[in-house]
Formats: sequence, structure tokens, C-alpha cells
Amino acid sequence: MTSTNKTIQHARHWINGEWVDSGIKKESINPSTGEVIGSYVEGGETEAEMAIKAAHDTFTNTDWRTNRELRFNVLQEMVQAFDARQDELATILATENGKILGEANFEISLVKPNLNFAASTIYTTYGRAAEWSAGKFSVVLKEPVGVAGISVPWNSPVALLIRSLAPALAAGCTTVLKMPGQTALTNATIADILASIKSLPKGVINMVTGERELLETIVTHPHVPTISFTGSTGTGRALQEEGAKQLKRFGLELGGKTPLIVFNDADIDALIPKAEKALTVFAGQFCMTGSRILVQSDVAEQVRQKLVERLANVKVGNALDPESDMGALIDMNSVNRVDGMVEDAIAKGAKVLLRGGKFTDGELAKGAFYQPCLLEVDDNQADIVQSEVFGPVLTLQVFDTEAEAIELANGTQYGLAASIWTRDVDRPLRIARAIEAGTIWINDWVVMRDEFEEGGYKQSGSGRLRGMASIEDFIEYKHIVMQPGVAGTSAD
Repeated sequence: MTSTNKTIQHARHWINGEWVDSGIKKESINPSTGEVIGSYVEGGETEAEMAIKAAHDTFTNTDWRTNRELRFNVLQEMVQAFDARQDELATILATENGKILGEANFEISLVKPNLNFAASTIYTTYGRAAEWSAGKFSVVLKEPVGVAGISVPWNSPVALLIRSLAPALAAGCTTVLKMPGQTALTNATIADILASIKSLPKGVINMVTGERELLETIVTHPHVPTISFTGSTGTGRALQEEGAKQLKRFGLELGGKTPLIVFNDADIDALIPKAEKALTVFAGQFCMTGSRILVQSDVAEQVRQKLVERLANVKVGNALDPESDMGALIDMNSVNRVDGMVEDAIAKGAKVLLRGGKFTDGELAKGAFYQPCLLEVDDNQADIVQSEVFGPVLTLQVFDTEAEAIELANGTQYGLAASIWTRDVDRPLRIARAIEAGTIWINDWVVMRDEFEEGGYKQSGSGRLRGMASIEDFIEYKHIVMQPGVAGTSAD
């Protein structure tokens, strides 16, 4: 399974250990400059069928699903392979995705601990056995479910791929990866890294770049019993509805509207830089973007002034420029969509604290750049509060009491994450228990650990990634009953 994509300017699929150059040829664009940086082939039903067949045959006809030692070795080799090419991968990710190089390196740094944790579960995730009556035994086995379909978004294609792929491999599944066209050269670099892993059997990992036709084929195929999808809530709902026809299982991490809840005893100086990063990391194109800040009235004016000053000084620029604080959005369509949402919010009564917006002249006008925007909103039902913007747009709302803060925080369809800011000893746990979200940080934002579960409440998803629960989407429980009797007694 030798690697052939060394200097990647044209991205192909990777199926059954071979490079496949079929599909519709398209261009890869650098969102920082608008320039074409390479090409790729977009796969559809044909490529999906090839990948599913390879994964199904490998699952059925090899010992991958039962060979724990092999799976452990593969995950450990993956750690070494990604480590060896981190700089190369970070550079193409920043260039093609638009996030600044430091953020690209941060994303790739998440790969190693994720793989290491998944490897540790291989030797700690077992079934159980019990003698429930004399000479009568039950054995419960945990077996891999089969072929796992994994759909990866463009905003963090390396980290979010590994976050689903690692537990799937640890469980013993084979996989079909639906990768996004916006990061095709990054996808091909990942595939090239995987192709260098000598112990990885052909057909265990199959990577196809494509869009709706590819995803629909994977979701509807009878040989793909489980789907791990990260993306929008609307798409997640549609996929689950389609998959329900075959009773497929889904692990879904969907949209979010993360509130930063700031009480009057909070450390404002500690909050402000975190609030900036919560908004601007990945240019706000992140399911856990801190897109809402809820501020107690006593400190509202102080927070307004400090946020305006901080966000106005964010240096937006080319992903590879070390002076840039925030990179580009993924494309100009996203820029126009975000700006349209801002204009609509202003027209409906949102107060402009910092307009921000797209660049209309100079070098930055050639790229998909957007200066951070801060709007104050009174109506919690406003579209700008209720809808995921997926860009650097922050709404500010003022509350008086804890009860009001909780009502505002919970008053959307989303429940992925939240952040609580206070110096009080008891308040954090009291408020956290009342917040409908899967992850809650106290005086911080986006602290993730692979050994602890991550996922959403309400319309932010189902199932959990990271932690021991991450393997549940990829295993079946089999109950075997035996009644051999007791030695030295007569048989019943």
C-alpha cells in the first residue's frame, strides 16, 4: 500500500489502498487570495459504491474486527505518521481552509491524544460474563457493528475526521469517509499519511471527496449500518429521517449557539480575551463558537466598551501571515451569507456596537475576509440569536437575574456548549445544572479532553464523541446463553 501523492496539486480518492481518479474535476481555491491552488475529483454514487464494497469485504473476510493487537498497532502507527508530517499538513490546511497557521497547528495537535485514547480503549472495552444460576451462564460480547460511514465537515477536517475515525477503528469497524470538497488537497494529504501506515490493511479506511450524492449513497446503503456525521442541524435531521427507513444508528454533532454567561462578579479582564478567541477562532466557523454573550446589567457597559475595543483591533489577514489574528471564511458565498444575516438583524432592530463586515478594497478584498461584528439584541427570538451564523458575529444581551440568564441561555433549539463567568463559589455548579448543554466551561472556553464525553443536547445532536461513550456508535451487544450444568451432578 505504497503512497504516491507526494507533492499534491491534484487530489484523488483513496479506496481499498489505491488512488482513484474518477469523478467530476473541480478546482481548489485559497480563500485568503481567491487563487486556484490545485484540483480534485468530486466523487458520487460510483465512488461511494466502490468504497463501501471495499470496506464491507474487508470487514467480512479479514480478522480486522477480531484482531485487537492489529488495531492497536495501526492507531499507534497513525500517531507517528501524523506527527512526522504535521508541518506539511498544517500548511496545506491553512492555505486551503483559510484558518491561520497557528490554528491549523492546534487542530492537528488534537490528533495524537485522540488516537492514543482510542488505542487505550481497545484493551479496556470488553463484554462481561456471569453465572446467573448454577451451571447457567450468560456472556455479553461487544462486537463492531460493521462498516461505519463518517461524514467530515470542511471547518476542521483533520481533527473532526480523527475524532470519529479513531473510535470506529478501535471498535473494529471498517470505514467509508465522506470528505468535503473545500479541503480536497488537505484530504489527499491525510490519505497519503494513512497510505504510509504499513500495518493498515486495505479496505479498512476508504476516503472519497464529494458532496450530497456521495453522502446520500452512504446513508442509504444497506452495508453501512452506522453513520457519524458532523455538520448542520438541518442536514443532520434530513439524514436521520432517511436512515430511519433502515433503522440505522446515527452519531450526530450538529449546530450550536454557545452562550458566554457573564455575571456581575466575573473577572472581566480575564473574560475579554477569551470572548475574542471564542468568536474569532476558525473565523467563527466552529460549532462551539462563542456567538452569544449574556451580561448581567451591572457590568454590561464595561463589557460593551471592552469588547468593542478588543474586536475592533482583531487583525484579519492571510492564513500564512504570522501577524494575522483571524483568517478568512471558507469562500465568498459564506461572506455574503454572513453579511446578509447581519444586515437583516440590523433592519429588524439589532443595535450596532461594532459593524465589522466584508472588505471592499485593498488586498483583503480579494479573499473571503470578514471583520468581527458585535450587535446588541433585546429580543431573544431574533433570527440572529436563534440561527447559527457560522461567522464572526457576536450578539450581546443583558439580563438582571440568574433565572433570566438561564432562560436566555436555554432559549434556542441548540444545546452544544456554554461558558459561565463568575467568581462565586456556588453559582457555577448551580447554573451549570440548569443549562441545557452537553459541555459547560467555568471561567474558560473550549477546554476539551479525549477521556471525557463531548456532544449536544436538544437539536445539537445525539450520541457522544470522545470519552468511553464514543465507541457506542460503533458496537453491537451480543448476548450468548450457555447451560453446561455443574460438574459432578446429574444433568437435568
